[in-house]
Order: sequence, then C-alpha cells, then structure tokens
Amino acid sequence: MVRYLRLVLVQLRISAAAGMAYRADFIIEGVMAVAWMALTLLPLLVLYDQRSAVAGWDRSSALVVIAYFLGVRAVLEGVVSPSLVDLVERIRSGAFDYVLLKPVDAQALISASRFEPWKIFDLLGALALVIYAFHARGGPPSATGLAVGALLFVNGVLAMYAVWILCAAAAFWVVRLDNLTYLLGAIFDVARWPIHVFRGLWRMVFTFVIPVAVMTTFPAMALLDDLDARTAIATLAGTAALLVVSRLVWRTAIRSYTSASS
Repeated sequence: MVRYLRLVLVQLRISAAAGMAYRADFIIEGVMAVAWMALTLLPLLVLYDQRSAVAGWDRSSALVVIAYFLGVRAVLEGVVSPSLVDLVERIRSGAFDYVLLKPVDAQALISASRFEPWKIFDLLGALALVIYAFHARGGPPSATGLAVGALLFVNGVLAMYAVWILCAAAAFWVVRLDNLTYLLGAIFDVARWPIHVFRGLWRMVFTFVIPVAVMTTFPAMALLDDLDARTAIATLAGTAALLVVSRLVWRTAIRSYTSASS
C-alpha cells in the first residue's frame, strides 16, 4: 500500500512540475476554470430565475449538487480522462507491454499515469460554491452531514472510476474509444441536476445503470441532512459491487491483450 501511495505522489510531483513549467499557461487554466464554473452555473440561474423550487430542490440546495458535480468533474478531467487517453495510446503503440513488466499492479500504474494539476482550481471552485450555498441557507452543515457528505464524495469518485475502468477495459478490444469518451462526458453532464428532476425510466438509468445520482445527488443530500441511512448504505454497497465488477472485467481484458509489437 505504501508503495502505491509513493507511486501516486511521484506522478503528482512530475505532473505538477510539467504543468507549472509554463506559469502563464497555469494562470490561464485558472481563469478558464472560473469561466467554466460560471457557464456551469448559468442554466441553474436561468431555471431558478422565476421559480423558488424545482422537484423539491431550492436554489441553494441545487448549488450543492452543482458543487459536487464540479468536484467530481475535476477528478474526472484531472486524473481519469488523461489516464484513459494514455492507456489507449499505450495499447495502440504496444507500450502497454512495459506496464505489464513493472513490479506493480497494471491497473494502479495506469490509473496514476497522468494528472492535470490545474484542475485543482475546479476543486477550489467547488468548495467555494458549497460555502456560498450554505451561507445562503443561513447556516453551516451539521457535523454528521459533513462527514457523510465527504464520505459519499469519495464514494462518488470511486463509482466514476469504476465506470472508467469498464470503458478502459473496452480499449483492449476496441482501440478507437474517442466517441465513447465523448458520449460518457455528455452523459455525465446530467449529474449537475438533482436526480429528482428526472422521471420514470431516466431516473432508474441515472441511478442504477450510469450512477450519476451516486456521484452528485446522494452526496449533496447527505450534506444537507436529507439522506436516510438505508440509502447511504445502499450507495456504498453499490459502489463496492461496481468496483468488484470493474476489477474482474479489467483482469479479463488483460488476459486477452495481444502486444502490438508481437
């Protein structure tokens, strides 16, 4: 475990050094993060302009959902997507052979292969948005809500990571995954809205098939003290099951890998 933590820290240091090699670019990325956050908030501001609540969510509560969306998206674009692109390129070129030769787990090594350090601005923006939302509500979250909300944020990130692993495993059979990554990015965009906005089949899909509710709505409900213990436990169990399935699929994909250089 210590070895893998050290590996992640080394990769973080290398990525941070590369990202800050051109400081002007780093600053520009920070400005762009603020601009993207403003664009993310714009639909919500328009929606609540003439309404006090939508599907039982007032504006300040919906801001908490968007804050979780920004946080999870920062991890997605800062860690997950760069590593997926790197994996596809390694499979195409045959460089994945060298990953398999390393004395560490291939999934762990690929997962920490690339980072985009300037996505820290998005995380800071998400934190600032949460603070503003609770200021608008008139008080801070409870200690229990804060603890469960933080736990479910990590849980949501792990659920997103498991979905990514399933997509990454597909790269061993279908090398061209560009369209799939764009599709997943577009689907993940619905996570900015509370799951209660969707009805019928769509709510089932975005809860159990593509668990965007697990990534944003349920953590936000926990932070707002609106999530019951049964749902919280089911959310944690569902993510654990998804991680197990993604690991099994990854191991199956590894066994089917044929080097491009062979």
